[in-house]
Amino acid sequence: MIDPRRTDSCEFADLHLPIAVGTDTHLYNGLLHYLEQNGYADKDYLQQCQDVTPALDAAKTWTIDKVATACGISADLVQEFYALVAANDKTVTAFSMGVNQSASGTDKVNAIINTHLYTGRVGRVGASPFSLTGQPNAMGGREVGALANLLAAHLDLDNEQHRHLVADFWQAPQAIAAETGVKACDAADAILDGRIKAIWIMATNPVVSLPEADKFRRALSACDLVIVSDCSVDSDTVKCADIVLPAQGWGEKSGTVTNSERRISRQRALMPALGQAKPDWWILSQVAKRMGLLGFDYHHPSEIFNEHIALTAYRNDASQALSDSNQPRYLNLAKDLSLEPVGSLD
Repeated sequence: MIDPRRTDSCEFADLHLPIAVGTDTHLYNGLLHYLEQNGYADKDYLQQCQDVTPALDAAKTWTIDKVATACGISADLVQEFYALVAANDKTVTAFSMGVNQSASGTDKVNAIINTHLYTGRVGRVGASPFSLTGQPNAMGGREVGALANLLAAHLDLDNEQHRHLVADFWQAPQAIAAETGVKACDAADAILDGRIKAIWIMATNPVVSLPEADKFRRALSACDLVIVSDCSVDSDTVKCADIVLPAQGWGEKSGTVTNSERRISRQRALMPALGQAKPDWWILSQVAKRMGLLGFDYHHPSEIFNEHIALTAYRNDASQALSDSNQPRYLNLAKDLSLEPVGSLD
């Protein structure tokens, strides 16, 4: 377990490395150097990789003593960690938002992946780098285009053919804008320089979770309109909102979720929704209709899932289309989503 804090998860760990914040890259560059020095290269696998020399050159100065000093832990602890990794072929490095969304997240992930590539521990049973997504159903969000550079069904916004395909499927009256939107990590700057006048935050707590979180908090205080959908009134981001919309929590929702291995699962509500809480899709649909937008007349989650299936298969080639064996499974799942109508906005 690698964590600056001793959390409850550490109680299950054989080893806890309380490294200083932001030193993951140092630790894993040192590991790469250790693996090279002790002969743990998978030479057959490396023949499939790009030139490994630049990575090894970057890591060669990171001795155990230097890593220990940079990370603020003992050299014995670093040595024990490196020896454990080297001795176990079945190694999974599970990392989450503390790595991915830090200011040097790319370097950290690159350093982790390099150790797996060097030892051939990629895509094997019990061995791989594994990025754990930090937000609720983030995999499902990506599938339906909830990123600044994506369209639904894993289609790319900067691909003209993909834009035409989606516009034709939705019978859009106008062309889809070709420019990518503002990424979450760039949103604070976009607010502060006036490009973003209003922001709607759903299913996340960015004044805590984003890099430079204090800057994001300052940006929200300067934004003309801040809307937050959340299931908790105690969220730090809710405290920055001009308008708060009560959203259902995961145990109150019914629909589908996509887990970390990209498997779509049926999710049924565990309990009735509290108070005025509504599902996110219903809130979005009601606002879209009030704005005069077409195509948001949904009454059941199954209707949205069926649309997702149809777009996934729309004009798809044989290599990408849902297989015949898969289509009935998806369609039956969609039918099983049928629920009572949620109601309309008063």
